[in-house]
Amino acid sequence: MLLAYRDYPGSFGDHYQANGLPGQNQFADVLDEARWGLDWLLKMHPRPDWMFNQIADDRDHAGFRLPNRDSVNYGKGFERPVYFCSGEVQGLFNHENRTTGTASTAGKFASAFAIGSEVYSKTESEFAKVLNSKAKSAYIFGQKKPGACQTAPGKAPYFYEEDNWSDDMELGAASLLRITGNKTYLSDALEYAEKEPVTPWMGADTARHYQWYPFLNIGHYELAAQTTGDTHEQIIEYMKQGIENVYNNGKHNAFLMGVPFIWCSNNLTTAFVTQCRLYRQLTDDQQYLELEAAMRDWLFGCNPWGTSMVIGLPDNGIYPKDPHSSLAVLKGYKIDGGLVDGPVYGSIFNNLQYISLIHEDEFASFQSELAVYHDDYGDYSTNEPTMDGTATLIYYLAAMQYEGAMQKFTQSYGGIIRGDTTKKSLALVFTGGDFADGGQVIRDVLKKHRIRGSFFFTGDFCRNPEFMDLIKDLKNDGHYLGPHSDKHLLYCSWEKRDSLLVTKQEFITDLDRNFEELKKFGIKSTDVRYFIPPYEWYNDSISDWSKSIGMNLINYTPGTLSAADYTIPDMGQRYRSSEKIFDSILSFEKESKNGLNGFILLSHIGTHPDRTDKFYNFLDKLISALEKNGYRFFRIDDLLK
Repeated sequence: MLLAYRDYPGSFGDHYQANGLPGQNQFADVLDEARWGLDWLLKMHPRPDWMFNQIADDRDHAGFRLPNRDSVNYGKGFERPVYFCSGEVQGLFNHENRTTGTASTAGKFASAFAIGSEVYSKTESEFAKVLNSKAKSAYIFGQKKPGACQTAPGKAPYFYEEDNWSDDMELGAASLLRITGNKTYLSDALEYAEKEPVTPWMGADTARHYQWYPFLNIGHYELAAQTTGDTHEQIIEYMKQGIENVYNNGKHNAFLMGVPFIWCSNNLTTAFVTQCRLYRQLTDDQQYLELEAAMRDWLFGCNPWGTSMVIGLPDNGIYPKDPHSSLAVLKGYKIDGGLVDGPVYGSIFNNLQYISLIHEDEFASFQSELAVYHDDYGDYSTNEPTMDGTATLIYYLAAMQYEGAMQKFTQSYGGIIRGDTTKKSLALVFTGGDFADGGQVIRDVLKKHRIRGSFFFTGDFCRNPEFMDLIKDLKNDGHYLGPHSDKHLLYCSWEKRDSLLVTKQEFITDLDRNFEELKKFGIKSTDVRYFIPPYEWYNDSISDWSKSIGMNLINYTPGTLSAADYTIPDMGQRYRSSEKIFDSILSFEKESKNGLNGFILLSHIGTHPDRTDKFYNFLDKLISALEKNGYRFFRIDDLLK
């Protein structure tokens, strides 16, 4: 959930308070939910040398009850046990787990804390600092005892049989690398990645309950997004191999279903469809698009039972209406959005204990010896809402909502050049490389109109001591600050646009150096998602390279002369006066079908001294005219939400 909000904040709204009651609280609802989890994890890691792995055991599953009817104990003098994350074998009564270490649990703690620290750094700085510290201590805790920490069984023989752990530590290290920049975490993450290139369930026909968990190694994605060259390509290859394994396992059936029907098969399917999307996002390789669509469709009804596996979706369709949940069974509450466990092998279902269907099987005609699914609360193996699968699905659906929103935007050569043309909104964008003579004028005008602009500076601009105070002031004013390359490179030929003049490594290295300078002003690369190429000139390859490192390339909206404010009289016919530029903007607004809706209106924060006719002196008049016509001004990240 934290990753979903971090990567796609525009996909979420604020309709409920933290306690779940209707009303806004200035936090996205998904963050309210995630905050409950983070607060819980803080209690489970109260000090650097203590970590708890489990509260209670399977006796909590005895019967249905609401939380306010929970007695908290298992009988006189027997309150819920607390299990330390000790790295030792644990279990009560007749059953024990096969624990070998602490790293699987500690790695999950570390990554959750680190990602939480990144997400909350903008809104709750003190809470973010606590999470940052806890992430580091949890990671160290995992390093001390490599191995998997399984849950402890009680009276029943069932427990989460996790056997892998290096994937958890990889994600922990990659997440800490993002928030600290400490290269030690990079070498650690690469070492952990090599230990488990592909999650073992991928391509397998079966596995024990939660044996290879989490079902998605998000550590590969986080690591790939922070590396370049051969290292980056190797991590991408790991992701591709996992996809290939599952594809080969299912390519001969009509549904392309290569996921094993073990307990919680929907979790695996959701993890797999998410990996397909993450791979596509990192590489722009479309070859698995059909496979991704098939897995997504499986979850929403294109399966042998013809039912969606998500409660409440689609609204008037076939979906689980009798889930194994106290809220549903006792009170009839509809648990919208919950992903249920999904089909299991007939051999698994027939050997489970304590299962008894309550109602006549509506899917009886579609059951087989291979796999079964029941929309019946008596079947806890196929119809119980699952939190981890639902959380993964939140990420995927947030990404899909983002893709849908992107269709509202106009693109050119893979870069976004205009926002939503149905709304009278636009962004004022300013780039800076060599000059900043208009900086204070622009700042004062934006402050006068209570507008937040977007500024994109080169590394050389940031290094210029004459500009440093201005950059600090713009950041303090709440404007968006982003990269414009380090050395203002020309990426591709003016005459032949598809001819590259830089390699991918040169492109990334230059951009990294730009970020190093921005970081000195408190601007982290993880906080910035939009990038304007130097000379506003690029091609599809540059856009793809930007996407591979988590950046969205944007450019100005064509149609006006705003970007010509840099021209000087010696340029002859190419020179454009400020009056002519001003008129071109208002003429376009008046004459074009959608006016300046969604416009990215670009000019420069400073221009050559030979240009005495400065366009930034027209900014106040321009804003007043557009405000009179009903336009609203946004930062680029808000315009493109």
